[in-house]
Amino acid sequence: MGVTATTVRAVNGLTGRWAGASQGCTAFSAAGVWPLLAHLADGAGGAARAELAEALGLPAGQAADAARELIAAMAAMRGLDTALGLWTKRTLELRQEWEAGLPADSHGVLTGDPAADHRALDTWTAKQTGGLIDRMPVTLAEDTQMVLASALTMRTQWLSAFHEVDLETTHEPWATKPRLGLRRSSAVLDRVGVADTLSGYITELKVLGNNALDVHLLLGEEDMKPGQVLGAGVDILAGRYAVVPGPRLPYGNVGPGLRVEKVRCTRPVPPSLEVTTAAYHMNASHDLLKLHRLFGLTTAQDTSRGHFPGISDFPLAIGSAEQNTMAKFGALGFEAAAVTAFGVVAGGLPDLRYVTTKISAAFDRPFGFLALHRHTRLVLTAGWVTDPLPLPEYDWEDER
Repeated sequence: MGVTATTVRAVNGLTGRWAGASQGCTAFSAAGVWPLLAHLADGAGGAARAELAEALGLPAGQAADAARELIAAMAAMRGLDTALGLWTKRTLELRQEWEAGLPADSHGVLTGDPAADHRALDTWTAKQTGGLIDRMPVTLAEDTQMVLASALTMRTQWLSAFHEVDLETTHEPWATKPRLGLRRSSAVLDRVGVADTLSGYITELKVLGNNALDVHLLLGEEDMKPGQVLGAGVDILAGRYAVVPGPRLPYGNVGPGLRVEKVRCTRPVPPSLEVTTAAYHMNASHDLLKLHRLFGLTTAQDTSRGHFPGISDFPLAIGSAEQNTMAKFGALGFEAAAVTAFGVVAGGLPDLRYVTTKISAAFDRPFGFLALHRHTRLVLTAGWVTDPLPLPEYDWEDER
């Protein structure tokens, strides 16, 4: 089952707006929030319904169908696992039409014992994410009537692996201690390109996975903010900015961290793309109610009255809304890692009679990333890297 371009634009639009409100090192998934907001909008009334529809970028009457379409499409993507869960107190009667719009096996029960209920929710979370996240980000109180949750897990292996190296950078504070860098060479020059955006120039590198799940690395000019870089990255996906690909770039320093040059070599070789980036592993937690306007949850927080007559006759309001996210970029893939070391030295003076083109791309200072489905261009996870992994310490005596 496919996902319409309208739904992709709506989800990616939320990604872009969330990026604009983000600061510092972070990772987040609008694709994990959007279906929940859609189901809430389907059952909401009054101002809460209007606010949720605005946050979704779709009319509330279309939201539930779009959420089901999105969840079904993501479930069909190789390397992507999704789940939706609903837990209610036994005394809460749901409207049959609303409950029928959720997966048949998604409904569980809240016992009213916060400790026991949290253990059950955490067990579900760990199972659905393969242990990558072990605690459901929800606040359970005595008056909690319902929990609506989603889980999204993405795994991909690179079509072309990186080698692990010591990251060479002058950026502070990255340069204050050894960092784990990743390097690879390719003859496919159009994996990199430069876009001229309203906020400044951005270098985009596409790192392709073996299951159509890719990660796009985004390096902006040094004075650009994370939200500007990530937001422009979403606009690039939507075709609002043109990207000049590697083969069409002129010689010189042509974009942030990007250089095109002629180099001499010992034999005829095709042009190459030399990429250096940083390995990273990050975890982030988000209180969505701190950005209640962004997510359309302003009115829905008002506990003096109910806002979801389409869910239940019992008056319901939003008590908490949170997200935990992790992202790991390694030598072999997204959420994968390996250790490889090569020592290469010159073997005499070479005969440099030939000339070729080399493009060098260095993501050696804070940069953004968009993890997405290649064919639909649906962004699944986004983030900003400010603290790469340290270079591992090896006991070379043990290797002898």
